[in-house]
Order: sequence, then C-alpha cells, then structure tokens
Amino acid sequence: MMQPTSNSRKSWKEVLNKDAPVILPGAYDALSAKLIESAGFDGYIIGGFPLVGSRYGLPDIGLVGLGEMAAGVKDIISASSLPILVDGDHGYGDVKNIVHTVHTYERLGVSALLLEDQVMPKRCGHTAGKDVIPCSEMVKKLRAASENRINSDFFILARTDSRGVHGLDESLRRAEKYIKAGADGIFIEAPKSYQELEIIGRTFDVPQMCNMLIGGQTPLLKSQELYEMGFSMIVHGTTLIKRVSKTLQDLLSDIKNDRMIEDLEQFSSLDDFIDIVGFNEWQKIENKYNK
Repeated sequence: MMQPTSNSRKSWKEVLNKDAPVILPGAYDALSAKLIESAGFDGYIIGGFPLVGSRYGLPDIGLVGLGEMAAGVKDIISASSLPILVDGDHGYGDVKNIVHTVHTYERLGVSALLLEDQVMPKRCGHTAGKDVIPCSEMVKKLRAASENRINSDFFILARTDSRGVHGLDESLRRAEKYIKAGADGIFIEAPKSYQELEIIGRTFDVPQMCNMLIGGQTPLLKSQELYEMGFSMIVHGTTLIKRVSKTLQDLLSDIKNDRMIEDLEQFSSLDDFIDIVGFNEWQKIENKYNK
C-alpha cells in the first residue's frame, strides 16, 4: 500500500533470471500499474506512446520532454512494487543529456531504461517518416550511459529503428556495436516477418525484447514461441491503452444514446474498485489512529 522504494524492487537482471518469457504489459497510469501487479506479472513497461497519449492527449512524436515524462513515470511507479522498464526515447539530447536521463530515472526507482537511435523529433517505430542517427553517435551515447550509471545493476536496453530505414543487416550490425558499447540488452524494432524474428532471435546472446504491437509491422506470436526464438522480454506496450481507448469510446456512445444500463455486467462493482485502490488498508489506518 505504501509507496515502494527502489531497494524493495527486484533488479532487472533478477527479473530476467527465469526459464520463461518475461511478459511486460504497458502501464499508462497508476491504476493500470496496480492492475498489472495484481494480475501476477513480473514487471511492466512504461512506454512513450501510452503515457504521452493518456497523460497529455498528444501523439508520441517528440512533443514531450524529460521533465514531463519523468513526472508521469513518478506517478505510475508509486502505485506498484514491480520492477519497471521505462522508455527513455533518444535521451533528449547529446551524451550529457542521456546521462542526465539515466540518473533521473535511476533516482526515481526505475529498474531498466530503453534508449533508441532515432533522430529528433522521433516517430512511432511502426510508422513512416522516422530516421536514425549515425551508428557512431549512438555508440557514444550508450558508452556515456553505461559508464555513468549510478548503480551497475541498472539495466540499459538499446533500441535500433534502423530496420525500417536501412534494412535488417544494418539493424544487426548496429545491435552488435551497441552491445560492445555497453548495452545490457537489445531491441530491434519492427521486424517484418517470422523469418526476420528467427534471425534476430538467434544472433545475439544478450537479453532481447520483442514488441507485440496490434496493427504494427511485426507478426503477432505467442510469448512462448518468441521466447524459444531467443526473445526473453515480450512487450505489450500499447495493448492496454488501445483496449481502454476503444472501451471508453464505446461506453461514451452508450451513455450519450442512453444504452448504459443494458449491460451492467461489463462494469467493476464499487466494492471491487475500492479494493483495487486500497480503500480498506487506508481505512484501517484511519480507524487505528482516530480512536
């Protein structure tokens, strides 16, 4: 119930130390983080797409900076004791900015940070119009990030968006260089086929992430199948927010057209909801000290 500290969470390496895929839903607010924990997941991801969309009503195209992102992350992680992987975008600048980004999230209690090689302003990894910085520039950023983290257990996951810009071979080449620069894990965004996933999965012996994006360019596969290919982290970064958005649109239409009472079983009960947000625990404190 109380806000967890960074010391109370497992390290990301501990999260990955299991003979099974680590499935990471995407939290977009504190309530979704609570629900992810109560559902029994090992951890979760806070991605830019759902956080920027839910908190600011904006697209994830570089309109929101580190301060605004960190404020949202702080609210979310306070609601759950699970380890967290946060989308650090491109680090919001050059090597000094990327070190500042690492330190900011470490101090908040984040367990792992995803850093990408897109140019500013960034784009969603499965949309047109994105581009990547030179590989040598990203190598410098990753070296700065890995060599200046406060805690050696802080996990740095390097993402490359070069598949959609320069092809798979360039993505594999970059990933290898990013590992040598100090990245603890690799994420090649938007592979376009089952065969490409197989190639990526077997190429590297560091932890790898795969993004299951509904409507994206990558085939949607079961978590165990991806794990057997070589992907230890299976991310559903936008799955929750897209389902919630559709549900809200449908419900608002029902309210407007006076259809809400036709299917009340689709709603959480009042008792269920106040249990989710910890009402009874807070009530115990109130009763104990107000005697």
